[in-house]
Amino acid sequence: MAASRSPQIRARKRPQQHRSNELVEAVLEAAVQVLMAEGARRFTTARVAERAGVSVGSLYQYFPNKAAILFRLQVDEWRRTTALLSGILEQRDLPPMVRLRRLVHAFVRSECEEAAIRLALADAAPLYRDAPESAALKEEAGRVYREFVEEALPDAPEEVRHRAGDLIKMTLGQVGASFSATPQTEATIVAWSDAMADMFVAYLGALRGETR
Repeated sequence: MAASRSPQIRARKRPQQHRSNELVEAVLEAAVQVLMAEGARRFTTARVAERAGVSVGSLYQYFPNKAAILFRLQVDEWRRTTALLSGILEQRDLPPMVRLRRLVHAFVRSECEEAAIRLALADAAPLYRDAPESAALKEEAGRVYREFVEEALPDAPEEVRHRAGDLIKMTLGQVGASFSATPQTEATIVAWSDAMADMFVAYLGALRGETR
């Protein structure tokens, strides 16, 4: 029995003109609205095209199927998050632990603010979860954490640094997703962020002590 093929998730082409860019932006904005209103299971290109006020044929010029649209929304979300994290962790004029605390607070707040779209996209993840493009984007996020830990723990073995970076990344992701699944107050967001930041700072401090 032949293995099932994954749907094409790459856009057909990039918009080159202002009008084309406007069409793509309209499609993506409509896609968010349809996703939030209907959920991933009832998400269709026809519904997106109707909401965007464009023909299905025009939509297909740029997105071959619904998986490509949903993947683009996910990519945009991943890139926003990675840019946020990079912007904080690369502020080398600040001590590493200060940056780490700012990172935790920014990440948790971002998870709470984007919880609705993130949860909706989670239902669509099977469409592109195993795609090479997904792996490449996740690897970029992992690189940001590993480079920060290399700076924070310059004397630690490479294996220890990689493990620490992956642990921080995975913990933030899992806790952030679980925590933001229900509405949270400002005070609760701050309290949880402080608690996680304390945990990470203590962890890296212990590793630093072990390598001296």
